[in-house]
Amino acid sequence: MKTKLQHELNNYLDSKVTFAPYYKSMKQIVSSTLFEEQFQEILDGLEKEDGNSAKSFKLYLDTVILNMQSKIAKYKPSIYFEDEKVKEIENQGYVIPFYTDEADETYVLLGVYKKNDQS
Repeated sequence: MKTKLQHELNNYLDSKVTFAPYYKSMKQIVSSTLFEEQFQEILDGLEKEDGNSAKSFKLYLDTVILNMQSKIAKYKPSIYFEDEKVKEIENQGYVIPFYTDEADETYVLLGVYKKNDQS
């Protein structure tokens, strides 16, 4: 997992890719390709179990992500990075590492994975 997350961060920092906004109208929170792939896998898995569960998870996670800017101080540094600009959101058994780009006032969602699945 660490290698994948580091790769996404390097792509962003080296301007190799432009990540899409998490919401089209919000350019200050962007999603890496890895985040989008992992998030879709999680939603697909939840959808197979229970469609309402998937919708509830997405809605709650959306709320957490959209409010992350105001709660940035409460998030702990990521276990995968020695950089204080990379922190983690833990929510409903999932971890979302993100990078804070202070110069561009942007938050980069690097990935999302089940807390105990760090492969």
